[in-house]
Amino acid sequence: MFGFFKDKFNNLKQTVSNTAQALVGSVTQAAGEEEKFSEFVLDEMEDRLISADLGVGYAAELVDKLRNQTKIKPSDVKNYLKEEFSTALKNAGNTAINYREGLNIYFICGVNGVGKTTLIGKLAYKFKNSGKKVLIAAGDTFRAAAEEQLDIWSKRAGADIVRRDKADPASVVYEAIDKAKAENYDIILVDTAGRLQNKFNLMEELKKIKSVIDKKAPDALRECMLVLDANTGQNGLQQAKVFSEAVNLTSVALTKLDGSAKGAIVLAVAKDLKLPVKLIGVGEKMEDLKEFNPDEFIEALF
Repeated sequence: MFGFFKDKFNNLKQTVSNTAQALVGSVTQAAGEEEKFSEFVLDEMEDRLISADLGVGYAAELVDKLRNQTKIKPSDVKNYLKEEFSTALKNAGNTAINYREGLNIYFICGVNGVGKTTLIGKLAYKFKNSGKKVLIAAGDTFRAAAEEQLDIWSKRAGADIVRRDKADPASVVYEAIDKAKAENYDIILVDTAGRLQNKFNLMEELKKIKSVIDKKAPDALRECMLVLDANTGQNGLQQAKVFSEAVNLTSVALTKLDGSAKGAIVLAVAKDLKLPVKLIGVGEKMEDLKEFNPDEFIEALF
């Protein structure tokens, strides 16, 4: 695991308190203290799991396991959920950011408005703070505001940037890889467009960037990371499926987790997409990007 993510997350419990109430508190409440599960109680639990944004399929699966069994009583529901959620997170894979000596490329994608640019700026800042030489490739070339914003973030983080307004995004990434190799950079953070209105064009663009990376630096791609806004809930899963079609996603970063009651999306992503959440954004400050720790997350939820 790379050392720059060793910062302790002190207020995680506070950050996920709304999610904890929606997901654990309300479902445990529905189960009550009865001797055995009635259909009414099971239906009520399922409804509450769904409204906490766990997803219909996952909610149904959890409740179905409680039907026709006698070992778990309604009063054990909290422990049952804790074990099930822990298993889902573990099965999704390692949550540590991949990093090796030499050039490391991080391909960041997601729809517009999820906080992708901000996440790249904060990630650049973390890498810089750990003594790495960081280059940002401004691959969202059609949205002038995106490049301006990225430029501001790169300056704040102390990172360098390659940007060419209105240029072909793949050519910007091509240029960034050349520069990184010539000047011994450790990190390239690749920003990409997120226009879902024309899905076909976006997918082609992402595939093109990916093929440039595969050709120019075949061993350097460390993460294809999807950025999701915690507040989008189940919509986030639909977005993830679209991006999975274009690039082979390896992980998820979740922004705006602070104050969201829809943090169950962490579990839905792990369960449905088999993708580990690796980063969580919990505020506006440079330091408010944290490594996701499944055990700490579960403890804070329960």
